[in-house]
Amino acid sequence: MTEWIPQLPLAEWIKAIVEWAEDNLDFIFSPIDSTLDVTTTALIDLLNWMPAWLVIILFMAIAYFAGNKRGFGLPVFILVGMVFIISIGYWENMLSTLALVLVTTFISILIGIPLGILMSGSESVQRVFTPILDFMQTMPAFVYLIPAVTFFGIGMVPGIVASVIFAMPPTVRLTNLGIRGVSTELIEASDAFGSTGGQKLFKVQLPMARSTIMAGVNQTIMLALSMVVIAAMIGAKGLGPVVFEAVTRNQAGVGFASGLAIVVLAIILDRITQQLNSSKRA
Repeated sequence: MTEWIPQLPLAEWIKAIVEWAEDNLDFIFSPIDSTLDVTTTALIDLLNWMPAWLVIILFMAIAYFAGNKRGFGLPVFILVGMVFIISIGYWENMLSTLALVLVTTFISILIGIPLGILMSGSESVQRVFTPILDFMQTMPAFVYLIPAVTFFGIGMVPGIVASVIFAMPPTVRLTNLGIRGVSTELIEASDAFGSTGGQKLFKVQLPMARSTIMAGVNQTIMLALSMVVIAAMIGAKGLGPVVFEAVTRNQAGVGFASGLAIVVLAIILDRITQQLNSSKRA
């Protein structure tokens, strides 16, 4: 019944595009590969160089001051959670995962917030980027591993690239949404006082949209953590390879313990970003 429909060789077309990019765009991919590799390796080395007690105290201090010194609940949870991770033997794996998430989140913010600002200022730009963001979020995450490996090989760098593509859309969307949600009265008042575009953006729109933007950053962090196991399939270090190996070898205990370490790290990062957001609103 469907023989009359012409068959599109879409897979061959995409393969040809990827091969062309691989042959001709190395001058773009090579510097990105080198920069991400050096940055991630340096961050992992720094985290491993610091004594575990110092990392724990640092995170407890960040949580305490992010919450405006209003309680010790989160710092105590961080202490218990990180000691638990040490006790089950996944401290170094957790630090590598933390480095992957931090680098992914930093790149997502670096690209995502300016893009969200651009979308908020132009209906045309929003119409162009909205379907691209839909595509980035709905395409199965495994698919991103293929071009990442093609262009960047095996290791942490392709894992970061795939994670950025998957995790960045919430930061873009919520930056756009937050700025568009700023009261028109405030914008008109800003215009009436003769504010320039930059003054209006940095002194009115971004401060008013800060809680929405932080919600987007929080979602980006959680999505980056959800990519940890998938990125392990192409050689990314951390807790992901432990979970992946446990699944392939049917090791329920190892898989559950390493998965629990990811959950503890996710809760810590989630609560810290929430504290940062609530403290800014207070």
